[in-house]
Amino acid sequence: MKIGQLASAANLNASAIRYYEKCGLLAPPQRLGGQRRYPSDAIDRVLLIRFATEMGFSLSEIKLFLNGLCHNTPVGPRWKRLAASKLAEVNQTIARALKLKSLLKGLLRCRCASLQLCVNRLRLRRVARGAM
Repeated sequence: MKIGQLASAANLNASAIRYYEKCGLLAPPQRLGGQRRYPSDAIDRVLLIRFATEMGFSLSEIKLFLNGLCHNTPVGPRWKRLAASKLAEVNQTIARALKLKSLLKGLLRCRCASLQLCVNRLRLRRVARGAM
């Protein structure tokens, strides 16, 4: 398939496909008359790369994950380390998001006369929770 067809099937720009090639995430395709021609299974790899980026993996993490990946490759130590590392990062993100959610809910209920009073009240609550 041509680069435009691959990009369209993955809902990406052709420049993203070329960038994935440049980064080593996608093998350089055969060329026919100067045009890139991708095998039909290239869409699977591109969709996996796109999904992984949407889930917060960096391109270097994706490259590490995909290096040597074949259809019959079992989950090995490298992928388990990457998953454990990313899981710790996700847990930190969830903890921050829960704190932010709590803060925003508090602000929605706030009836303080000023922002300074609200901030002071939040500090006192935090101190009181730490003392318990």
